[in-house]
Amino acid sequence: MIRFDYLEENKDKFREEFLHKKPFPHIGIDDFCEPEKIDALYAKIPEIQTESADYIFAKNKFEKSKFTELGPEFQELYDDFTSERFQKWLCYVTDQDVFVDKRFYGGGIHQGKKGSFLDMHADFNYHPLEETWFRNLNLLLYLNKDWKKEYKGELRLEHKDTGEAAEVDVPFNRLAIMLCRGFTLHGYDPINFPEGKFRTSIAAYAYTIHEKPMEAARTTEWKIEANKSPLKYFVSKLWVPMVKLKSKISKSKTADH
Repeated sequence: MIRFDYLEENKDKFREEFLHKKPFPHIGIDDFCEPEKIDALYAKIPEIQTESADYIFAKNKFEKSKFTELGPEFQELYDDFTSERFQKWLCYVTDQDVFVDKRFYGGGIHQGKKGSFLDMHADFNYHPLEETWFRNLNLLLYLNKDWKKEYKGELRLEHKDTGEAAEVDVPFNRLAIMLCRGFTLHGYDPINFPEGKFRTSIAAYAYTIHEKPMEAARTTEWKIEANKSPLKYFVSKLWVPMVKLKSKISKSKTADH
């Protein structure tokens, strides 16, 4: 399903773009999958019912990690994403020694419904189930048919330390790849999609093995402006100890779906 010949023929161009983008390395690659196959996959995407566990930091955001059960098109995409061929290409373009998590923990289909948003945040760094897996890259395949700017939902990027920012449009069949670090803030503003249409993507996460931790383990950290939402700002400051406590009791429900 992935257009490997196209990706490999242009790997040097993609590498140059990724490594030099600001505010931190990222890229948006159009026509990532074969048109007929990605259209067939899109036609089989249901309305997802499992809501994200981001609580007040997101709205109407739903996830399904086990997406291969939806049909052979999804299995083919999964096989391509987790193949050695894609891994080799991804390592070259990003200059990182990475592999895609085959369990798609926290990934899979992400669906934003009416008024959906995701506050700016930096992702967790070490895999909750694999303590030596360092989360290195986020891969987001956008599946928004006939997307227009007025629908909103662009991927917002911001460097936590410098404040430098950028946006990535989210049209159909575009793969966004972004570096994942403590300073790589990202999210999206409230959407305005037409009735019956959802902000849809398939997310995959790429990891690097660290035999010894290179930094302290970190859960998701949210950037909230106190003057805009005092209550949410207060909760964001309590979020890390709350998640650590929750993790000792139970795992995220989204991992089961």
